[in-house]
Amino acid sequence: MDLLFQPLTLGALTLPNRILMAPLTRCRAEADHVPGDLMAEYYAQRASAGLIIAEATMAMEGNSAFWKEPGIYSEAQIAGWRKTTDAVHAAGGRIFLQIWHGGRACHPLLNNGRQPVAPSPIAITDDEVRTPQGKQPYTVPRELHDEEIPGIVAGFQQAAKNAQAAGFDGVEVHGANGYLLDEFLRDGSNQRTGAYGGIIANRARFMLEVIDAVCTVWGSDRVGLRISPLNSYNSMIDSDPIGVCTWLATKLNEFNLAYLHVMRSDFAQQQQGDVLTPIREYYQGTLIGNMGYSPEEANAAIAAGKVDAIAFGSLFIANPDLPERIQHNAAFNPPNPATFYTPGPEGYTDYPTLASAALAEPV
Repeated sequence: MDLLFQPLTLGALTLPNRILMAPLTRCRAEADHVPGDLMAEYYAQRASAGLIIAEATMAMEGNSAFWKEPGIYSEAQIAGWRKTTDAVHAAGGRIFLQIWHGGRACHPLLNNGRQPVAPSPIAITDDEVRTPQGKQPYTVPRELHDEEIPGIVAGFQQAAKNAQAAGFDGVEVHGANGYLLDEFLRDGSNQRTGAYGGIIANRARFMLEVIDAVCTVWGSDRVGLRISPLNSYNSMIDSDPIGVCTWLATKLNEFNLAYLHVMRSDFAQQQQGDVLTPIREYYQGTLIGNMGYSPEEANAAIAAGKVDAIAFGSLFIANPDLPERIQHNAAFNPPNPATFYTPGPEGYTDYPTLASAALAEPV
């Protein structure tokens, strides 16, 4: 596992290892989407990651898709996130914030009756959304008007400023998993015409405008982007995912980002293909792979030059000391999916570390 523990220059940062924590929605925010002490404890427990990428966080008010996800648009949220960044930094870690707009995955019951927006009026049909009234079908979104887009770009820019005020080390723009920017990028959800529809250059325009705006706040060397070209989650599909990857990877070279974070496959295994190879061929920056890697495969992928680092998801949920466990070839705690989105510390901050397990053993 030697390569996983080699330092990595990632934009303005130098990471002590290449074992990154992927952004993971956990629905533990307090009232008004404010991060609290429990979230600070959770992230600080995982500070040995080369980089923590914090969970999807609402860039602007009124776009909730998970009921109890955090935001970064109010002073209370900025102060709440400061608890997390202070705790992570005190533990020696580094942390980016993933800024996000839920698009058509938002629901009126979570947003005071507000209809969600999307590139086209096409609803998510493959799942239901959790609300205070139980699981509900997704609603048909309203088509976003071209003249509304600059306001959302400005919202992302303000979110980037707020993330700075909260003490983060950088931000990741969420362009994956069927949320607003991804909805514009892929032709299964974007069936509009005009400046933001049709050819890939137009469909990617919104995402690139957001990246450009965020980079004016942080500098590009503290900005990352996450994409999921094959993931069908949230009823997503594209007719040419390889073509999208190739075009986007080439275009992103103009930005000199800290990294490009790629979800390599499909949760539901509906869409198949190899997107990492063409991205690696055309993208000149730091490439992070994600989805289903074992530590052994991660080390081999870095050795083969396929990626520069790996972001682990469920392994980090259940193993706050994941780098130490990998380094010592220790057994992993199994994650409990039943507690992924439930309130409180169970399945969140109560997974044992190697050190705590040793202390609990009888003498």
